[in-house]
Amino acid sequence: MSKNYGFARCSLGEEKGQDLNRQVRELKAAGAEEIITERVHGDAKVKPQLDFLLEHIEPNSSLYVTEVSRLSRSTQQLCAILNTIKEKRLRLVILNSVTIDCRNGEIVAMSMAFLQMAGVFSELELSMIRAKVRSGMANARAKGKQIGRKPVTKADLPAAFIKHYSSFMGGNLNITEFGRLCGLSRPSIYKYLKLME
Repeated sequence: MSKNYGFARCSLGEEKGQDLNRQVRELKAAGAEEIITERVHGDAKVKPQLDFLLEHIEPNSSLYVTEVSRLSRSTQQLCAILNTIKEKRLRLVILNSVTIDCRNGEIVAMSMAFLQMAGVFSELELSMIRAKVRSGMANARAKGKQIGRKPVTKADLPAAFIKHYSSFMGGNLNITEFGRLCGLSRPSIYKYLKLME
């Protein structure tokens, strides 16, 4: 049985200022009955939710997205998605843009070309964003600002680590027990042990 699905995606979590509410609202208004959301970068090789949807979507269904970049910011990935849409005989609706109706098993050449060009511009936009970020980070470094996480020093070690360190060094605890007592992962324990050397 065919159905109208919506797909909404953004790269960052809500705590970083990105939310999916606008996309979800617009998809519902357009007629999407079920909306799948995902938080993953646009050019990520694997988009688990989108991949699952495309694998299980019923033939003759419609897939709504707010813009091409929500599907992918990689032209190669976008072409693979379009092939799946054709093979599954789906209708792809990009709101306020274009509708690709493959329910008869064909893609109109002009529509395919339009989407591929949109994919190229989406990929270009991502490259420009990354170039701006790299430039901004280089500028901040040149001004002496700390970029990324603050380096951990001995003064930053958790109290639980300090408390059980001597027992570990005395051979009374193995690394797993030490981590469990401190509430830390093995990589964190190894990192902190290196600081103590």
